[in-house]
Amino acid sequence: MTWDITGTGAIANIGGTPGQIFDALCAGQETRNPLRAFDNTKYRTRHAYEIDDRAGSRDEPWRATKWLILAVRQALADAGLSDDLSRTPVLVGTTLREQRSTELWWTEGVPVRPSDLHFGGALREAFGAVSTYTFANACSASLYALGLATDMLDGGMTDTVVVAGSDSLTESAFGMLDRVQNESPQELRPFDVTHKGMLMGEGAVAVVLQRPGTHDRRPSARLTGVSMNCDARHATAPDPDGVRAAVLDAHRRAGVSSEDIDLVMLHGSGTPRNDETEAAVLSEVFAGTGHDRAPLMTAIKSMTGHTLGGSGLLSLVVAVLAMERSTVPPVFGLADPIEEAAGLSLVRGGAAAADITTAQINAFGLGGINAVALVGAAA
Repeated sequence: MTWDITGTGAIANIGGTPGQIFDALCAGQETRNPLRAFDNTKYRTRHAYEIDDRAGSRDEPWRATKWLILAVRQALADAGLSDDLSRTPVLVGTTLREQRSTELWWTEGVPVRPSDLHFGGALREAFGAVSTYTFANACSASLYALGLATDMLDGGMTDTVVVAGSDSLTESAFGMLDRVQNESPQELRPFDVTHKGMLMGEGAVAVVLQRPGTHDRRPSARLTGVSMNCDARHATAPDPDGVRAAVLDAHRRAGVSSEDIDLVMLHGSGTPRNDETEAAVLSEVFAGTGHDRAPLMTAIKSMTGHTLGGSGLLSLVVAVLAMERSTVPPVFGLADPIEEAAGLSLVRGGAAAADITTAQINAFGLGGINAVALVGAAA
């Protein structure tokens, strides 16, 4: 069973559409800036990958909701669909929902209703959406939502699903990371020996997923498998067994082997433990593919920052464009790979030309929440 991806939309610090984001990634643009959402003098980390769309110097509420609406609207237009989602489920993966708006309610008295915190009301107002679901599965949230969307299509509940993800910076999450990370990263440099940890990013992403044979649109790509698990081994440290199980199960579900994978969109959070675990597991999984068949690998968080709940789906949208344009963006700032990644075909120094027919997308969240998706090029 496969499912057609017929529309995509995305907003990030690096661009306002999937095409703009992809072009900027391939150009290797550095886009981190001094933290602006709140007083950065209170924290060791002073930078983030923010979307600079505020009218003034003060932070604004409902930014995650605003980007979500924009991304969904882009995806619907790309799929040739109207803005009427009254009969179409919308699944949103997020880490923080509208937590920043509640912070502004607490500190500045911004009006906030509890019903507005999980996007359903805004989706109903913008698109007439009736069936909306919000999933808070840490950094794997949007790929979890993607997997549940395939269940809806397989179960005959609907022929079309919109899957999305959205997060904005919150001071509580930023402050927590500032305390728990051993060192204070000022940039996100996955798999490089200089990596110190993750920096937060902002953005939203959406895809339209449809059951084959129920539409007349040529798909951009085909989703061939999604695997999800929760090993619950540790609150913050990824477990290699849980990660390996998710990767191999995704291959099984898609009916492919490691030799069939042309591209891996790495989770690549830039934290030493995640980078070491992900690189070690992939070195093992792809050990038998041979140098001429080793998949290219890249990590877009090096330029977008960690966009949290939507990050997995954003990597998937970039994978779709990599297939369409036969180009893979580089890992920005990767000069000297860590020992565990030395045998991987990491793209660095500039974008790489390559024919991509099968891509693997990794997303690993706190608490051992792992998700891996497989995407194939449209025939």
